[in-house]
Amino acid sequence: MPVTTKSFSDMTRKDVFTHKGVYCGKVLDVGLDLEKFRVKSLVVDAVRGSFLASLVGDKKGVIVPFAMVQSVGDVVIIKHISPTSVETEEAEETPSN
Repeated sequence: MPVTTKSFSDMTRKDVFTHKGVYCGKVLDVGLDLEKFRVKSLVVDAVRGSFLASLVGDKKGVIVPFAMVQSVGDVVIIKHISPTSVETEEAEETPSN
C-alpha cells in the first residue's frame, strides 16, 4: 500500500482505529525499510483507556507491522486484533517446561 503523504512526519500524531471503529492510540513514529524504500511499521502510543492499551497494559510505543494497516488518511485504520489471538500467540512463544 503506497503512502501518499508529503512526508512521514505528516503521519505522526494521527489517530489509529481498528476497522471495527475501536480507538487504539496515536502514531508516534514510522519504521522504515531503507533497503526497499518503504514503510515497515508504525509505532503507536497505546493511550490509557484505549483498546490497544487494554491488550498490552502500560507499555508505550507498540509496533504495528505495516501489513496490518488498511488505510491512511485523516486517521489510520488497522486490522482488528482480538484479545484471544494475542493470548494464543503469547502462549506459542512461551516454551513450557
